[in-house]
Amino acid sequence: MSKLATYSGYRLVEQIIHAMPTSDGDGVKIARLAGFNRAAFSPFLMIDELKSDDTADYMGGFPPHPHRGIETLTYMLQGHFQHKDHMGDVGELRSGGAQWMAAGKGVIHSEMPIMQEGQLHGFQIWINQPARDKMNQAKYHDFQSEVITQVHQDHQGLLRVISGRLEVKQTPVFGPLQQTGVPATVADWRASAGDRIEIGLPVEHNVMIYVYQGQITVTGTQVQQGQLALLSAGEMVDINAEKESGAILFSGQPIDEPVVHYGPFVMNSMAEIEQAIDDYNSGQFETY
Repeated sequence: MSKLATYSGYRLVEQIIHAMPTSDGDGVKIARLAGFNRAAFSPFLMIDELKSDDTADYMGGFPPHPHRGIETLTYMLQGHFQHKDHMGDVGELRSGGAQWMAAGKGVIHSEMPIMQEGQLHGFQIWINQPARDKMNQAKYHDFQSEVITQVHQDHQGLLRVISGRLEVKQTPVFGPLQQTGVPATVADWRASAGDRIEIGLPVEHNVMIYVYQGQITVTGTQVQQGQLALLSAGEMVDINAEKESGAILFSGQPIDEPVVHYGPFVMNSMAEIEQAIDDYNSGQFETY
C-alpha cells in the first residue's frame, strides 16, 4: 500500500521551511519564519521564536513601537513578558500563558522579556487582519497558564490549546482565545518518545506545524527542531514523537486579500501603508 493510500484523508507535508536567525527590537535574538507572501501561511504572517539562557540576547526587549493591520499572539513556554500600550493596558505574561493584541487602526506598545529560572523561551505570532478589521479599535487580552485548555492522555502527550478549535478523538476542544478576526487555532503539543496524537481541523484551513524541541513525524514525514512543515489539505493530522519533543500547531482560515508589509504595518495597498506612516508620524496613533 502506498504512503498516500495509507494516509487517505490525512494532511501530508508539502514543504519544510527552516527558521532563520535574526534580531529585532533592541537587538533581541530570535529565530524567524516569515510568510507574508506565502498563500499557504495565511492568515498567519510571521512566527518568531525567542529562546536564550543569556540575558544579553534579549534584555533590550522591544521598546515602544507602533502596529497597524495585524494581530499578535505571544506565548511563553518559560519566562515572563511584560506588555504596556498607549491605551493604558499593562500585563505581565507568565510561563505557560499567552497574550493577544489586535492592532487595528493603530497601537503603540512595548514588550519587555524577563528571564525566569535561567531561561527565556517563547513565541510571537503575527496574524493578518482582514481588510474589514484593519481600521477597528485596538484590543488587548492576556491568558495566564491556568486558563489555557489542556488535553492530557497516556501515550498521546499534552496538548495545550491557546486559541481556536480542534478535535481530538472527535471531541471538540476550544482554546480561551476566540475573538481573532478570522478563525485561527494555535496549540502546543508536548510529547515523550513514542507518543502519538491525531487532530481534526477544518478542511478549509491552512495548517502548519513548527518543531521547537526534538523530532516528530507528521503523517509519516520527519520534521526536526527548527523546521516548519506546511501541510496539504485534509481532514486529520497524524503526529508522532520520535523522542521527547515539542511542537506548535497552526491552523487558520486563509484571507484571500493582497498583503503589503512595511515594518510594523500590514495593509492591503501601498497607499494604506503610506497613510499608516503619516498617521504615526503625526501623532495620530496616540489619540486612538
